[in-house]
Amino acid sequence: MSEGVQIPSAFTPRVFSGIQPSGGLTLGNYLGAIKRFVDMQAEEFETIYCMVDLHAITTWQDPADLRHNTRELCAGFIASGIDPEQSILFNQSQVPEHAQLGWVFNCVARMGWMKRMTQFKDKAGKNAENASLGLFGYPALMAADILVYHATHVPVGEDQKQHLELTRDIATKFNHDFGVDFFPITEPVIEGAATRVMSLRDGSKKMSKSDPSDASRINMTDTADDIAKKIRKAKTDPEPLPSDLDGLAERPEARNLVNIYAALSDQTAEAAMAEVSGKQFGAFKPMLAELAVEKLSPISTEMARLMDDQAEIDRILARGAERAREITAPILAKTYDIVGMVQS
Repeated sequence: MSEGVQIPSAFTPRVFSGIQPSGGLTLGNYLGAIKRFVDMQAEEFETIYCMVDLHAITTWQDPADLRHNTRELCAGFIASGIDPEQSILFNQSQVPEHAQLGWVFNCVARMGWMKRMTQFKDKAGKNAENASLGLFGYPALMAADILVYHATHVPVGEDQKQHLELTRDIATKFNHDFGVDFFPITEPVIEGAATRVMSLRDGSKKMSKSDPSDASRINMTDTADDIAKKIRKAKTDPEPLPSDLDGLAERPEARNLVNIYAALSDQTAEAAMAEVSGKQFGAFKPMLAELAVEKLSPISTEMARLMDDQAEIDRILARGAERAREITAPILAKTYDIVGMVQS
């Protein structure tokens, strides 16, 4: 290792997370990710949030849709409470160090590790031979997204926990291989009543923008009437809500609506259960609809306003990329130095 590399003895508390701009934002994205991003912005962290457009193209994207979705996702971040002055907000492809460190990590990660990634199996399905190499290598790029900032914490849903474990494995192996303590062993942050929001039509499936049924999800661009209508029509069962969470164990649709109510009202699922226990869905659904409209309608209205000035969104993204590169460029340069690459 070059004597010019200075290895940090401690890491700045720093949060990184990102969302793919591969379709419209849903309530699942908001409660499972963005709402927590906003909360972490007020804590003792540097916060860095990204539209991960390089990840989006691991499956084919219409170029016009990708541009629109990236800007709309940025609008969704800001409308939800992310301050682009307080946090760094940008799209991944404007910060080349992500891809550059991603290649280094492709050479650190082992094929056996990648083959164990369950999300690749889920996304590729039975036609894995026709999946893109990018989709297979996605977790190594995700590790680079995180570690190119020396991020110490990442808010993730349960479905991404395996990828963060891989990030930790890559950091550990890199540090071991080169005899350094350069990359942090990033900690996952998994918390909240609705970290995994399920479909309104099938409580066993995650709420998804790719579901063919629009009634299965609440879009962050939905009107107040749309939000209320979807909640009224959400699948439930004929039984009243029980007195405690254990009574929802075999009632996934009911549990999902209680979790959504808890998350939107900033309380634990247990506290929400105490509030609504014994109610029939005919009484509970209007409560949930009113709360959802109150919390979500201002966001959809502000998103529409922001999308009317796309030049301003592009300016925010470009400024965010500049700020991001102030962190990533020296970390990548030190990485190259550690690996032994000659730099001018």
